[in-house]
Amino acid sequence: MRIAREDIPVRIDVPGATARQQTDFGDVSGYGRMGAEYFSFGAGTDITELLHGLEGDACQSPHWGYVVGGRITAIYQNGEEETSTTGDLFYWPPGHSVRAEEDTDIVMFSPQEEHGRVIDHVLNRLGG
Repeated sequence: MRIAREDIPVRIDVPGATARQQTDFGDVSGYGRMGAEYFSFGAGTDITELLHGLEGDACQSPHWGYVVGGRITAIYQNGEEETSTTGDLFYWPPGHSVRAEEDTDIVMFSPQEEHGRVIDHVLNRLGG
């Protein structure tokens, strides 16, 4: 799920401040501690091969995030794709991979245990 900033419903709009809120943007029940992450991807980076060996050959951690700059595509296990661009908020449920369409920086919030296992797997695949 992604949403462009201008599509997030405005809740407060007063001189000097605008507050937008999208409700029901994912579910964190059942998860413990969250990690805050900043990722930078070069254009054309596709992590799909690095996820092979995980359940469904995909990242099984959910992520909530923001595209600081660039364009990134989530690739879901069912074959669907969803592209988020600069200024978009996104939610990626478990069962995805990602591909950077251009140089891209994102900020994500993820369950640290689940995503830590994915990062460890990727490091192992990279030989580190």
